[in-house]
Amino acid sequence: MAEKSRTEYSARNTTVALFARAFAILMGFAARVVFTHTLSEDYVGINGLFTDILSVLALSELGVGTAITYALYRPVAEHDIEKQKSLMRLYRQFYMGVAAFVLVAGLCLIPFLPVLIKGQPNVDHLILIYLMYLCSSVLSYVGIYRRTLIDAHQMSYIGVVYQTGSWAIQNILQIVVLILTHNFILYLAVLIVCMIGHNICITRKANRMYPYLKEKDIAPLSAEEKEGILRNIKAMLMHKVGNVVVNNTDNLLLSALVGTVAVGCYSNYFLIIGSVKQVLEQMFQGMMASVGNMNVSESKEQIRRIFAAAFFMGQWLYGLVAICMYMGIDLFIGESFGHQYVFAEQITLVLCLNFYLNGMRQATIIFRDSMGLFRYDRYKAIAEALINLIVSLALGHFLGTIGVFLGTMVSTVTTSLWVEPYMLYKHRLETSCIPYFAKYACYAGVTFLLWWLEGMLCARAFADLSNPWILCVLRVLVCFVITNAAYLLLYCRTAEFGLLWEKAVLLLRRKLGKA
Repeated sequence: MAEKSRTEYSARNTTVALFARAFAILMGFAARVVFTHTLSEDYVGINGLFTDILSVLALSELGVGTAITYALYRPVAEHDIEKQKSLMRLYRQFYMGVAAFVLVAGLCLIPFLPVLIKGQPNVDHLILIYLMYLCSSVLSYVGIYRRTLIDAHQMSYIGVVYQTGSWAIQNILQIVVLILTHNFILYLAVLIVCMIGHNICITRKANRMYPYLKEKDIAPLSAEEKEGILRNIKAMLMHKVGNVVVNNTDNLLLSALVGTVAVGCYSNYFLIIGSVKQVLEQMFQGMMASVGNMNVSESKEQIRRIFAAAFFMGQWLYGLVAICMYMGIDLFIGESFGHQYVFAEQITLVLCLNFYLNGMRQATIIFRDSMGLFRYDRYKAIAEALINLIVSLALGHFLGTIGVFLGTMVSTVTTSLWVEPYMLYKHRLETSCIPYFAKYACYAGVTFLLWWLEGMLCARAFADLSNPWILCVLRVLVCFVITNAAYLLLYCRTAEFGLLWEKAVLLLRRKLGKA
């Protein structure tokens, strides 16, 4: 019965995440199109720059969300309400401190903004705009801890639905504001109001689901428990540093080395690539609480089988999407936002390769974080951050935009690609990781070969086609069909495919039986 519960929760979480994030992408795309056509390139660049500055300030969160969520898995599985109350109080106190720190640190950065912005952008009320971004960042911490409890109960789809609804309302209102007024200040005011509304709604939902959150008689955690959580938080801080430096400093480096126009171009690509990345990552996040629950009750052999299947699923999804995205994103960007925002083809290739390499890590990251193994590879995160920063600065200075993105690739390949799975196999799966790397090489080799062949095919088959929209659709469609067919033909007899197919059929039968 427990396995059935985990399977159904994971399926529900991933399904809702898929459709919700797809809807959010469409809404975000519509808002972005209006944004780029109603405001100048300087505003587009400033939007990306300030977003990344505040993402760096988010380091103060220290990764406590992952550490507390991991601590919640056992009391949730054992229905220990008192322990849940104690952990949630600690979580609330910490996040109130984080919000205060972000506010103060953000204010202290104001004198240094000219250093981070190459040239003087033609943007009015620059400081006010920055303060509004800072306000939205601070507000994002206010109600987040309650959603964590919902996620720990394997119901992350609830938070996804609330978040997506908030985004939809926000994007619609922002589109109306931009079309009617072309006013960036009002655009940001809508963001802040919707953030407040989302916090109120998720707080009321969590309080209805778990009334004990409002109780005052809460026993403090023992010194030993606090020490264990603190150790995990320190480890997650290192991962947080690495993640932010690798994923959230590209706009800062582009602004300082190239200029805000390059930031504007990248922001449009990041909208597409980042949105797709969120969809796929949310699908994996939907499994997180179930993996944490499985870690409490299942054998190592079963955990190995589930991990292998998750890794297989990830390589299929990310390989398919990386190929399709590469074949269509330049055409899509050019026709949607303007040809002045289109990168050179080699830059697009590096962005899509980074997307694929990051995607191949997702199964490992989910299992590592769900099982509380983040302490073992904490120094990897610091090494990754340093390599990324040094290489991006050096290559960015000599090569420009593509050098910044190559720095991300180099840091991933030299650290995360091999350290994360090695630690997972050593400390939890307790078996040799050599078969994992052999499969990794096989999966990547097949994907890169398909990537090259499909690129050649599309270039020759559609050479005479001049309509960009039709060309984009046909290239993506051809790659989607060929990649899926090739994967199915090659992998249909593997144990990983068999396990996923078995669970899908079992879940479908249960759903039909309940209907």
